[in-house]
Amino acid sequence: MKQVLLLLLKGTEIFEAAAFYDVIGWTRFHGLEPINVVTAALESETQCTFGLTVKPDILINEVKVDSFDALAIPGGFADFGFYEHAYSNAVSRLINDFETGNKIIASICVGALPVANSGVLKNRHATTYHLLGGRRRKQLADFGVLVEDQRIVQDGHIITSTSPATALEVAFLLVEKVTTAANADKIRQMMGF
Repeated sequence: MKQVLLLLLKGTEIFEAAAFYDVIGWTRFHGLEPINVVTAALESETQCTFGLTVKPDILINEVKVDSFDALAIPGGFADFGFYEHAYSNAVSRLINDFETGNKIIASICVGALPVANSGVLKNRHATTYHLLGGRRRKQLADFGVLVEDQRIVQDGHIITSTSPATALEVAFLLVEKVTTAANADKIRQMMGF
């Protein structure tokens, strides 16, 4: 069975994480090909946005990258400490290991920033949160990224997007990339989209 690793970092945006988790979860019951999702974090309990505490399946230092087909990175809020974990050496190493393995990396909103911080987006096309006067896009450009004004940008096996509004689209795209377009379409239909 295909597997996706879902990062749950401090300050993770709950809606974005839930979009990945739920859409992938639907494949196990109604998909043409099931996908397993495994959550990982830096700590045994992680406080997401608005105070929700989650317990990951494994810690980042326990991840065996060869066991996974893709990495899913929801964005998060600076006010809840997102960048404390997102810019950590452990997260950068993990992203680089997925890149080295030529595995899919899908991020939503500011989830693109830890991907850029790892160095794997340098001189590549990507996008991130577009509101707040473009501050996050400037940060993305400061990492040497070629910033695109599009809702979703794919550059090779890396997917980035602009905001929480794109969360479901990115999750369905990830299902398509990990399995097939027919599988993603079946899940869209079963979920009523």
